[in-house]
Amino acid sequence: QVQLVESGGGLVQAGDSLRLSCTASGRAFSDYGMGWFRQAPGKEREFVASITWSSWTDYEDSVKARFAITRDNAKNTVYLQMNSLKPEDTAVYYCAATLTGTTTRRTTAYVYWGQGTQVTVSS
Repeated sequence: QVQLVESGGGLVQAGDSLRLSCTASGRAFSDYGMGWFRQAPGKEREFVASITWSSWTDYEDSVKARFAITRDNAKNTVYLQMNSLKPEDTAVYYCAATLTGTTTRRTTAYVYWGQGTQVTVSS
């Protein structure tokens, strides 16, 4: 069983930055593909960014120029640096893990999920 714990959310103003962290239990973190998703009220959970075991990254178009996903295998942690935040970025952000090392944009490919962290961006 893998446990994922997110942190770093909060209330910020438009244009501000936040860094989300997701720390995983277990000793095989370097083998996992990791993803960040978000869910706004009344909307479906959507893909934000992902990073494979080899650090190949993928981003949803609306965040590509503003967000950066990285991983530190020594700390069992994946990060999401979010810059130039907009009110439309407001959502609960979830990290998730695949056990294959690869990643996709489909939520169904991810086996383990964190509990989520709230990000609220005021205008």
